[in-house]
Amino acid sequence: MPAEKRSSQPRIVRTYEFPTKPEKQTLGQYLYNSQDGKILGRTAKNWAQLMLFYACFYIVLAALFAICMQGLLVTLNHQYPKWQLDESRIGTNPGVSYRPQPEDAEGANSIQYVAANKTDVATWVNMINQFLAPYEDHTLLPGGGKNQVICDFNTTLSRGNVCAFDVKNLGACSASEGYGYIRAAPCIFIKLNRIYGWQPEFYEDMDDLPAEMPDDLANHIKSLPASDRRQVWISCSELTKGEEDLLGPIQYMPSQGFPAYYYPYMNVEGYLSPLVAVHLARPKPKTTISIECRAWAKNIVYRGGSRDRTGSVQISLRID
Repeated sequence: MPAEKRSSQPRIVRTYEFPTKPEKQTLGQYLYNSQDGKILGRTAKNWAQLMLFYACFYIVLAALFAICMQGLLVTLNHQYPKWQLDESRIGTNPGVSYRPQPEDAEGANSIQYVAANKTDVATWVNMINQFLAPYEDHTLLPGGGKNQVICDFNTTLSRGNVCAFDVKNLGACSASEGYGYIRAAPCIFIKLNRIYGWQPEFYEDMDDLPAEMPDDLANHIKSLPASDRRQVWISCSELTKGEEDLLGPIQYMPSQGFPAYYYPYMNVEGYLSPLVAVHLARPKPKTTISIECRAWAKNIVYRGGSRDRTGSVQISLRID
């Protein structure tokens, strides 16, 4: 048999080039190379393409962010929260807070000053002045506070109105008295944190008063008319009682509780939280005193301790 002819195929010749080091450039050549027109290693066309790409990229990114934010804002309501009371993270147990309170974290829940030092006293008095400014000057409130009305337990508020809190009726805890700080008889202002729609449940039946309620508070509630018992009560006492009474007599102004007509809080403009001014008439000087102020209502859960405290606030007081 004749030998088969082999098909002729072109020869593939592979050549290899070894990489060479790029030519060294001076800083001036890197900034602008006059030979190829490159600026910072790129031609003008390359820079234009790069800038166009990033411009489109960030425009699309910003548009997506704006769409997401707009979608979120549509679900929000500035008048009331979407999730309320038990459905919210805040829950239905309001916290208890106090003023004056230092802004620095190290001085949190502590009031310490030298009564003979006017500068030291002025620091604490100014804190209270700033806190009470909206209570005293209604022009600082939305609408000038024109929707505030003086309330009592028989008041029925019309829509859009709120009950005013008069800070001029605080006796020894008024601004004219320097809130007692210059006389080493300081006043501490207690308030409840706001929870939208929260309505306190009051101790109206004297048989329902808890056994752990202080005797002086229980006797005070029993002495009031039935309508005036509709309050969230406040009691303050020395946290670690010894044989010696370090705290001295306590006065509560204008009353020992937050009246019912301030609740529920519905985010109406001009609303100001009610206050209880706790006047410590003769605390022992040069001694650190731990004070606990507790709120009393049927639906306020109390838990003491340094962690996860609820229904009360702990304050450390020292007057030198």
